[in-house]
Amino acid sequence: MITFTVALVALILGYFLYGKFVEKVFGPDERQTPAITKMDGVDFIPMKSWKIFMIQFLNIAGLGPIFGAIMGAKFGSASYLWIVFGSIFAGAMHDYMAGMLSIRHQGESLPEIIGRYLGITTKQIMRVFSLVLMLLVAAVFVSGPAGLLNTLTGMDALWWIIIIFVYYMLATLLPVDKIIGKIYPLFAFAFLFMAVGVLVMLYVIHPELPELTDGLSNTHPQADSLPIFPIMFVSIACGAISGFHATQSPLMARCMVNEKLGRPIFYGAMITEGIVALIWAAAATYFFHENGMGESNPANIVNSITNNWLGTAGAVLAILGVVFAPITSGDTALRSARLIVADFLQMEQKSITKRLFISVPIFIVTMGILVYSLEDKDGFGMIWRYFAWLNQALSVFTLWAITAYLVRAKKMYLISLIPALFMTMVCVSYIFVAPECMGQDKSIAYIAGGIAVVTSIVFFCYWKFRVAVNMPNFGD
Repeated sequence: MITFTVALVALILGYFLYGKFVEKVFGPDERQTPAITKMDGVDFIPMKSWKIFMIQFLNIAGLGPIFGAIMGAKFGSASYLWIVFGSIFAGAMHDYMAGMLSIRHQGESLPEIIGRYLGITTKQIMRVFSLVLMLLVAAVFVSGPAGLLNTLTGMDALWWIIIIFVYYMLATLLPVDKIIGKIYPLFAFAFLFMAVGVLVMLYVIHPELPELTDGLSNTHPQADSLPIFPIMFVSIACGAISGFHATQSPLMARCMVNEKLGRPIFYGAMITEGIVALIWAAAATYFFHENGMGESNPANIVNSITNNWLGTAGAVLAILGVVFAPITSGDTALRSARLIVADFLQMEQKSITKRLFISVPIFIVTMGILVYSLEDKDGFGMIWRYFAWLNQALSVFTLWAITAYLVRAKKMYLISLIPALFMTMVCVSYIFVAPECMGQDKSIAYIAGGIAVVTSIVFFCYWKFRVAVNMPNFGD
C-alpha cells in the first residue's frame, strides 16, 4: 500500500503544484468569457463553477477510469506510474489547455482550434476524426450501461438501449442547463461515493499490493503479445490522458464566467479522474491476486468488488455510478458532435429546427453503429478497439496544437511538446504491435515509433525556426 499511498498523494500535490505552474504558463485574466459575450440560452449559458466541475468530471469520466484501469492493472505496478505521471504532466495539462483555448476563441470546438494552429487541412481531417470518435463513444456507451441495468433490474437490455438513446436525443437537443445541469450533480455523487467507498475499504482491508520496489515486470497473462509499452498506455487512457476530453472541455468553456476557474474545473476534473483510476487499479490488483487474471469482463470485477466491500446498498449505488458515468459521456459526445458540425456549417444553434437539422443524421448514424455492434458477436470489441486508438490519436493532434499555440505565444512549450512526442510514439507503436492491427514484433513497433518521433522533431524544429516566427498569434 506504500506505492499506492505515495501515488495518491502525488496526484493531489500535482494539482496544487504543477497545475498552478500550467495555469501561470497560460496566463488567465479577467476578460469577458463566451458565456457572457455569446449567451444564447442553449449552449452558451453562465453556470455555477461547482456545477461546471461536476459536469466536466462526468463528461470525461465514463467507463474509462474504471474499466481501463482494471484492465491496465493486469500489467502490474507500472500502471500506477502511468496514471500519476500521465494525469499530472499530460492529461490534466491537455484538458486545461483545450478548455482555455476554447474560451480564448469564443467557445470554438476542438477541430476549429486545431485548425487554427495546425492548418486548414488538419482541421478538415480533425472534423471527420472527432465526429467519428463522438459517434463511437455514443454507441459504446449505450450497450455497456444497458447490460449493467439488465443485470440489476432483469428488464431486457433492448428496452434499456431504447430508453438510454431517447435520453441521449433529449440531452443533445435541449439547452445544457435543462437536463445536464440538473441531474449531473446527482450522478456525480453516486460516482464519487463509489470511488471513496472503495478507497476507504482499501485501507480497511489493507491488502498487500505490489510495490515499485518489486520491479516493473509485465504481469499480464498475455505478456508476450501485449507489452507494457504501448498497450498499457492505450488501455489506460481516461485515467491518464484521453483525446476525448479535449472534445468535452469546450462544452464547459461555453459556460464559465471567469478564466481563472479553468484550473479547478479542467485540471482539477482530470486529477480527480486520475484518483478514481488509481483507486480502481489498486482494487483490481487485489482482485486479481485473490482470484487470478482469468476474468476479462471489467463489469463483473466491479460487481464483485462493490458487493464484497460495500454491501448490498453500497453496491447498488456503486453500480449505478458505473451505469450513469458512461451515459453522461455518451450524451455529451452527441452534443459535441452537433456542435462540431454546427461550427463546420457555421449554423447557429439557438433555433430547435437547426439543431434537429444537424442532430437527426447524427442519431441515425449512431443507431447504425449500435445495431452493428449488437448483431455482430465481435462488433462491440472491434468498436471499442477503434475507439481506444482513435481516442489516443486525437490527444496527439491536440497536444501538437497546444504546442503550436505556446510557441507562437512565446510561452513554455516544453510542457506540451514532451507529452506530444511521447504520445506520438505510443500511437505509432500501437499500430504496429497490437494484435488487432499489424501484430508485429515489439522491436519493429519501437523502431517505427522512434522514426515517427525523430520525424516529428525535425518538422517541429523546421516549423519553429522558419515558419512560426512569421505567423500571427491567435491565442491572446
